[in-house]
Amino acid sequence: MKRGAGLLARAGGLAVPSTAWAAMAAVAAMAAMLALLLASTPARADDGLQAISLAHGGEQRRYLLHVPPGLDRSRPAPLLLALHGGGGHAEFMADDERYGLRLLAARAGYVLALPNGSSRMPRGRLATWNAGGCCGLARDRGVDDVGFLRAVVADVQGRVAIDPTRIYATGMSNGGMMAHRLACEAPDVFRAVAAVAGTEAAPNCQPSRPVSVLHIHALDDTHVRYEGGAGPDAFRDRSQVMDFVSVPETMARWARRLQCSSPPRPVLAAAGARCEAYAGCASGAQLQLCTVDGGGHSWPGAGQVRRGKPAATQALDANTTMANFFSGLR
Repeated sequence: MKRGAGLLARAGGLAVPSTAWAAMAAVAAMAAMLALLLASTPARADDGLQAISLAHGGEQRRYLLHVPPGLDRSRPAPLLLALHGGGGHAEFMADDERYGLRLLAARAGYVLALPNGSSRMPRGRLATWNAGGCCGLARDRGVDDVGFLRAVVADVQGRVAIDPTRIYATGMSNGGMMAHRLACEAPDVFRAVAAVAGTEAAPNCQPSRPVSVLHIHALDDTHVRYEGGAGPDAFRDRSQVMDFVSVPETMARWARRLQCSSPPRPVLAAAGARCEAYAGCASGAQLQLCTVDGGGHSWPGAGQVRRGKPAATQALDANTTMANFFSGLR
């Protein structure tokens, strides 16, 4: 929008013959429309991303791979898997205006992989993850997404030098639920997970070893309610989702699994945001909850959200919080 608006402003400051106004107005309108389309279009696979097809479970699955240009390839790097929300897709998750994950990868020195969930749509749109109780097609078909994401990690390791002790996963909404499931069922691969706006949905979660967990959630989330249940803005067809586990129950379950010996203590207090960390967890695992007051069902710190949704809160930056959490693990 800024580019189109700038052209129009500059034209407005010139002495333009009246016969040219109609043509200039049409050009300005086209420029503004083009800028709007560009602003609303998620990142493409040629925007510093490599699109990779991967056979798994009898299907062709895919993911996007981003290796920051300045990454030192002579040293094994951390790997971050980023899982889109239900109804999203990999390219949408790769949009830095909405999530900022490629910027985070450059800043923190991560290799970034953005897998795509299961979808009936061309190009993998409207995809979901089988996080257990949620969601949609992936859940109903019993898709082995834990196995697929293990395969993604292995495939990336065949292309880039990855530090096996620094493999992480994050996700939004249904992707956050999937990150919790990875902590339950693949702690041998993932050192830590960071879930945003998606509580635990995994069946019979019994991790084989302790894994660190960060959870970020808004009090006013109208999709996945903080106190549990599906809110009014969740999928209209409630059979596609579940009666979501509450944030307090999700954290209580992880505290029991990780055998955390002390109640949580505040580690961050800011206007509109606060974080608390559990102490004395098994094998040095870390467990932390960050709560934000506003922003609804969005990625805290994001510059752009879906049309018609409230702006993301700026009281907490999910990416900075996540990077600090990962780097602080012993």
